[in-house]
Amino acid sequence: MIKHDGFNAIFKSLDLVEAERFVVLLKRDDFDYTEWRKDLWENLTVEELSKKAAQFNSDSRHKKT
Repeated sequence: MIKHDGFNAIFKSLDLVEAERFVVLLKRDDFDYTEWRKDLWENLTVEELSKKAAQFNSDSRHKKT
């Protein structure tokens, strides 16, 4: 289910060629999402992170309409 949802999200955001390039990149790269995520927002304050989350939420709502 999660894999299916992930592919749907990718193909909604990118055209077919870009989506396939992205998938190939992930398969080719020894990418560890968990490790990457650990320091993704490491240098942000709680306030900065909150602003980013609010902006993302706002942007997401505009894309749905």
